[in-house]
Amino acid sequence: MARRAAARTVAEPARALRHLVLVLGDQLNRDASAFDGFDPALDAVWMAEVAEESTHIPSSRQRTVLFLSAMRHFADALRAEGLPLHYRALDDPANRHSLAAELDTAVTSLRPVALVLTAPGDWRVLQALRGVARQHGLPLDLRDDRHFYGTVRDFADHARGRQQLRMEYFYRAMRQRHGVLMDGDQPCGGQWNFDADNRQAFGRDGPGPLPPPTRVAPDATTEAVMALVDQRFADHPGQAQPFGWPVTRAQALQALDAFITHRLPHFGRWQDAMWAGEPWLYHAHLSAALNLKLLHPREVVDRAEAAYRAGQAPLPAVEGFIRQILGWREYVRGIYWTQMPGYADHNALDAQQPLPAFFWTGDTPMACLRDAIGQTLQHGYAHHIQRLMVTGLYTLLLGVQPQQVHAWYLGVYVDAVEWVELPNVLGMALFADGGVMASKPYAATGKYIQRMGNHCSGCRFDPALSTGDRACPFTTLYWDFLGRHEARLAANPRMALQVKNLARLTAEQRSAIATRADAIRAGAVDA
Repeated sequence: MARRAAARTVAEPARALRHLVLVLGDQLNRDASAFDGFDPALDAVWMAEVAEESTHIPSSRQRTVLFLSAMRHFADALRAEGLPLHYRALDDPANRHSLAAELDTAVTSLRPVALVLTAPGDWRVLQALRGVARQHGLPLDLRDDRHFYGTVRDFADHARGRQQLRMEYFYRAMRQRHGVLMDGDQPCGGQWNFDADNRQAFGRDGPGPLPPPTRVAPDATTEAVMALVDQRFADHPGQAQPFGWPVTRAQALQALDAFITHRLPHFGRWQDAMWAGEPWLYHAHLSAALNLKLLHPREVVDRAEAAYRAGQAPLPAVEGFIRQILGWREYVRGIYWTQMPGYADHNALDAQQPLPAFFWTGDTPMACLRDAIGQTLQHGYAHHIQRLMVTGLYTLLLGVQPQQVHAWYLGVYVDAVEWVELPNVLGMALFADGGVMASKPYAATGKYIQRMGNHCSGCRFDPALSTGDRACPFTTLYWDFLGRHEARLAANPRMALQVKNLARLTAEQRSAIATRADAIRAGAVDA
């Protein structure tokens, strides 16, 4: 009898897998909606490290290390919890090196009844995974990403019927809806933002002693990933070391504690300031942890508001910080998902220049760009003003093709996921969407950079000059940008005054500016 029973057991088909839960590299939170209703007896988790996610754009080694290390740490936590996990490592000889191919392999082998996925942060990835589900005739249960204050549907409701989408009005509605920094039905302090109190420069004496950033020593898992990335992606930009980004939730919480305690009180005043050789300053350095879902925006905002309520941080600093999360972060996500896929192709200013080669090396005599690009390649990080008003401003004024700029930003920054990076680059920095996201191009001369930092004092170029050998390329290109787009910009109320200043230039000055700008674009000027 025992022998016959054993024979029947062998002949029985394997247990059917109910749900294969797909977890992507920017969804490293156990409370994600994809895990709702998870039953270890019926379901399993799928994760895959694939080269395509580092090669479809040239991802920097620092960025790739962050994603792979955080994924491996999250996988270890799932295993420790006893969850069935099917994990494909990058160096597995059987790896097919794309998410679609790896999912196809897993589905063919595991034969799940359905796939479950928290909504991704990348249109391309979503289409690839949907394609595999269709190929196998499987339902794909796509669930809301709860690591935001609202859904994409909420943003679409906000946008419906509006001629213009402006962050300020969205931000105020979010403050009211979620009761953030509100005293009853009024904003704390009687006003919605405190820009007049924030965004100051350090002055000639610089920032003085700075609190150290929270940097995490790599453990054995991260060290192994760093070695793998250096071997596998040796020709990719940047460097894997030094690496100090949080790759676990516990480390991310430590980074949040350090920011709230040591840097938040001064964040607002100095949030737009720059200083040569100082990449960290008073910024939070939490965006990578937020975008990997190691932190929830609600807990970050709640901690900042609690610091204000307890008298540990001034209202202008707290409001300026919260606006970046509750305002900009939610706003750009809404823009991305309500405008894609066409949004990625926008080029409203018909910019066609190639990205300068020095963006991959930092080898330029322009001190501000050399500093911003150098630290970007070293750490995978630059703060928002360096991104908007140094690297972004230069590519705007030069007229670089927007999709090349987008690929650079997506590849080099550790916090870059397309839903947040693309609108910030195409919409905010380059005005390539023609005003969908921002009300005006953020165009400025080198005098802005001089005002907000000390780079110009150590630079061979003079931001006050637009022509001649010592003319700052930013200043030359600014006037050239206004001239090339004069008709379009004159119709923009927020740009009208800047365009009117063109009238102060003589025909000879405008010709000289255009000639030097052409030389800069052609590479004939050592900029």
